[in-house]
Amino acid sequence: MTNSLLSAFPVGLYGITPEWADTARLLTAVEAAHAGGMQVLQYRRKQGSESERQGQLHSLSQLCQSLDLPLLLNDHWQWASQYSIQGVHLGKDDGSIEQARLQLGPTAFLGSSCYNSLELAQQAWQQGANYVAFGAVYPSSVKPDAPRAQLSTIRAARQWSDSLDLPIKPRIVAIGGINVDNATAVIQAGAHSLAVISGLFEASDVRLQAQRYAQLFAALR
Repeated sequence: MTNSLLSAFPVGLYGITPEWADTARLLTAVEAAHAGGMQVLQYRRKQGSESERQGQLHSLSQLCQSLDLPLLLNDHWQWASQYSIQGVHLGKDDGSIEQARLQLGPTAFLGSSCYNSLELAQQAWQQGANYVAFGAVYPSSVKPDAPRAQLSTIRAARQWSDSLDLPIKPRIVAIGGINVDNATAVIQAGAHSLAVISGLFEASDVRLQAQRYAQLFAALR
């Protein structure tokens, strides 16, 4: 199967929401991150009731729609049709990329966790993924037991992506423990996008922090 993508996943800062129950606080932080240069957002929340999370997602989807900010869901791809959602991110136990593509259509952004495996990345791409995510690159406070990904794997994945003779190629995303102080090496290794939770939303000034990531990409591209 050849994956013929219709749109390229955004390059740059990829925000992932923290475990905040306070929706007003979350919306304010997302708006600030977008103003600072965040290119795409993933809603990831494991705590709270399903109704609470869906209510928060509804508010977040309305904000992202007003900002023209792509919004992805972590694993609950079945919810995507109920809201203005541009895609989903799936881990190894979150369901099938192929099934999500059939359900969400050809324009949805689909991402897959590939840990430290180029082989998993190539399989996900064949199944219809727009991006493949490697991590944790550094020790992560959100997922302290996550397997580690090497910069050499990111480098090999970028070389593989660049070698494909296609107009739109898979994007390489790095995640896990990334902050403005260690992000340079990850971008230099070939990551198109950096997925960040604490290193963005726990900053005292979220907009300024997003600007710092954006400046790193501008300097290194």
